Amino acid sequence: MSDAIFDGPIIDTHFHLWDYALGVHPWLAPAPTDDGLGALRKSHLPADYEPLAKAAGIVASVHIEANWRPDDPVAETAWLTGLNRPKGVGDRLVVHVPLLDPRAESMLEQQIAFDDVVGVRDILTWHPDPAWTRVDSNTRMDDPLFRRHFARLSKLGLHFELMISPWQAAEAFRLAAEFSDTVFVLNHCGSPMDRDADGMARWRDGIRLLASAPNVIVKISDPVAYDPAWTLDSLRAIVLHCIDCFGPTRTVFGSDYPVANLHIGFAEWLRVLSAITRHFSRDERTAMFSGNAHRIYRF
Repeated sequence: MSDAIFDGPIIDTHFHLWDYALGVHPWLAPAPTDDGLGALRKSHLPADYEPLAKAAGIVASVHIEANWRPDDPVAETAWLTGLNRPKGVGDRLVVHVPLLDPRAESMLEQQIAFDDVVGVRDILTWHPDPAWTRVDSNTRMDDPLFRRHFARLSKLGLHFELMISPWQAAEAFRLAAEFSDTVFVLNHCGSPMDRDADGMARWRDGIRLLASAPNVIVKISDPVAYDPAWTLDSLRAIVLHCIDCFGPTRTVFGSDYPVANLHIGFAEWLRVLSAITRHFSRDERTAMFSGNAHRIYRF
């Protein structure tokens, strides 16, 4: 594999920051046994991200909500906007609003009052195995209250960051079809969690189904979360299936810093992605590495 990173502009559409000392990220609370997250239990601030991004040719980036304490997600946005964020670090913000919360409409209004907020993420991941599940049931996307609040997104000029498991592709497709005026950005390659033959077939079918909705974009980010013993070939299969289904005009890149660092280095992931996409034309690669993000995240 070449050590060369794509030499055009790159926009990182998925990274996170947090101040560990604040104690406002429940998922990072100390665990009684080794859960593999130890390297994340420290602060990750602009001064940590900026040199990595600059060295890799990142010209702009999108901060994605980092599972701040769910009762007050607006506080995360206030904290972020109070940081000294150099150019290229969190130029756009995707914030959390729990769309099943009766206060969601008020939270949306508060969130859009902050400059640079362009989208919302409310993690919907459900899986038959509780170890992979992030919500209590797979009914949220059909819940009338969720849908009433979801309908506000496009009216406020916000897109939706879609984080699901492959088991939820049909429900997500129905949501995207009903809210065709809302842009959906599918996180982390659609989360190919189940690595046996049946699981990978389910993931491939789900990607194909979601790609048939023209308002869904795929984000090539952190495939190593589900493939920690990755090889170039194993990542190539994931990346190219996503691009084959969505096409170069509906594909964006994300680092998932610092979470992906558990299994792959920042520059290493960019080198891998550059190698996998080397056969695409210059215009197609520019679209995937920055042009599409420029449009979708309204730079």
